[in-house]
Amino acid sequence: MMRQAVSERPLQGLCVLVVEDDYFIALELCNALRAAGADVVGPARDLQTGLAAIREERIDCGVLDINLRGQLAFELAAELRARGIPAIFATGYDASIIPAELADMVRLEKPVDLAALCRAVESACL
Repeated sequence: MMRQAVSERPLQGLCVLVVEDDYFIALELCNALRAAGADVVGPARDLQTGLAAIREERIDCGVLDINLRGQLAFELAAELRARGIPAIFATGYDASIIPAELADMVRLEKPVDLAALCRAVESACL
């Protein structure tokens, strides 16, 4: 089943921004997205790098950790939303931390189910 899903490459042609400050988690997320066919932008490890990527790169979807070394990624989520780009939170934080204006965004709990992540990106970009 997994082999078939990978060979179908459901994210083919999509550019997905990954913003994650943990190297190993970032590597895992990026590898899963690439295996599903996505072009990965990043991983950005902090707020500034993420904002620069949003402004300079073509992005179809963002995958955002909420806490980036003490800075919260809500500014990134708001910037993506302002540009009409869907974003998904991949976080260990409870939904209660998310501001009301972003509360409708998809939130995946860490450890992130990589198949669920790829399905969420695919759904967000339909």
